Amino acid sequence: QVRLVESGGGLVQAGASLRLSCAASGRAFSSATMGWFRQAPGKEREFVAAISWNGANTYYADSVKGRFTISRDNAKNTVYLQMNSLKPEDTAVHRCAAAFGIVIIPSNPNPYVNWGQGTQVTVSS
Repeated sequence: QVRLVESGGGLVQAGASLRLSCAASGRAFSSATMGWFRQAPGKEREFVAAISWNGANTYYADSVKGRFTISRDNAKNTVYLQMNSLKPEDTAVHRCAAAFGIVIIPSNPNPYVNWGQGTQVTVSS
């Protein structure tokens, strides 16, 4: 189990970049599959990206593929989401989450047991 705290959100114009960070407490972080999810007002939560415990495997939603990059630094207990070429439709609260054990479908939120509070990303047109 880990405690997760996101940072790095903000208000930017379309085309800009942001880097979100998710700092985790606890040794379990290095064994966790980490994911980023987001939810916009009036919309359902959607998967953004995920990364395996050792960073060897990454997964992306089609809507962010080629623009976003997920990475992690296990020595710093932190996972990152580099967001480039931001679009107004990226506006949402972005939350990181941790899953333990075998994760068959990283885009499925059900295996994720620890969630951060989220950081707001707002992209103006």
